[in-house]
Amino acid sequence: MHGPASPGWLLVALCAATGAYCLLRMRSPVEEQRRAAGGEALMGFGMAVMAVPAAVFSPPAWAWPLYAGVFGVAAVRALWWARTSAHHLHHLVGAAAMVYMSVAMALAPGTHHHAHGGSGVPVVTGVLLLYFAGYVLVSGARLVPATAGPQGSGAPTGGGPAGGPTGWGDRPELAQACRLSMGLAMVAMLLTM
Repeated sequence: MHGPASPGWLLVALCAATGAYCLLRMRSPVEEQRRAAGGEALMGFGMAVMAVPAAVFSPPAWAWPLYAGVFGVAAVRALWWARTSAHHLHHLVGAAAMVYMSVAMALAPGTHHHAHGGSGVPVVTGVLLLYFAGYVLVSGARLVPATAGPQGSGAPTGGGPAGGPTGWGDRPELAQACRLSMGLAMVAMLLTM
């Protein structure tokens, strides 16, 4: 997870900005959006901290089990809420990936170099890479605008919870862009495993 400094800082900035926007989304009047935004904020900030370049900060040995515990709890929470929303299954996979990376970092010699010795990509890492690469492609496709309206305006229609205007914190395309950026960050972090 700790590769070259410049891409590492870009990853930290991307994840922290995404986490901050997700915190703002937690003010939504729609309960399901608040619940999803809370899990996404945790993921964004957790990924930001995990992506800090090792030359700047190497977490102490006790930090990785703590990370695994926090994201283990997040995974159980996502599993519970998956009963009502399929999107929480994605949160479950994301939290499980964070647990996996935390355990791999805890077991890694030197705790900040490659988590897996030998050659090739471990099976779990490969499966997670395939999942998140597919998620990024699907999320990106969802951001492509639908065909233009009758006058070709392409402007979004619809509105907020009561049919009124949508606040910038409740815009589905912004939430989707955040999910896309976190998916890209997860791919980048898994590639460094």
